[in-house]
Amino acid sequence: MKKKDPLYYMSLALKEAEKAAQEDEVPVGAVIVCGDKVISRGHNKRDTLNMTYAHAEMMAINKANKKLKSWRMPDCDIYITLEPCIMCMGAIIQSRFKNVYYGAKDLKGGAVISSINVLEAKNINHHPNVVGGIMEEECSKIISEYFKNKRKLKTC
Repeated sequence: MKKKDPLYYMSLALKEAEKAAQEDEVPVGAVIVCGDKVISRGHNKRDTLNMTYAHAEMMAINKANKKLKSWRMPDCDIYITLEPCIMCMGAIIQSRFKNVYYGAKDLKGGAVISSINVLEAKNINHHPNVVGGIMEEECSKIISEYFKNKRKLKTC
């Protein structure tokens, strides 16, 4: 895989998801890219930090804001292993990302296509280009395996 290839960047997001799983967090990872340079990475830390909003996207956006010294990222793309929720889509829209790439659909909480489509709301001030299904099988598998293992532990 070459840089600038969505598969390359999604594979980096998957590595972040693996870190989340190792920390016993729901395995979701995110990577923010400006040009062809990765400027930040993040993974779910909601339980670790006891913060409702500590989703992978929010962690990566926070790091990128600090690095860029700006909340605007119109020349950046975000790669996420799971379809963003409504909170994260709000942050993505407000950050003015150029492109959003995600792997697996989130049938319960996805805010791009699966549950609702935030981008269809009237008067949204920014509409990033969204591409789903990047490495969908791999991104789905890490989450389903995580919850499968959680259910096994509950029955023991």
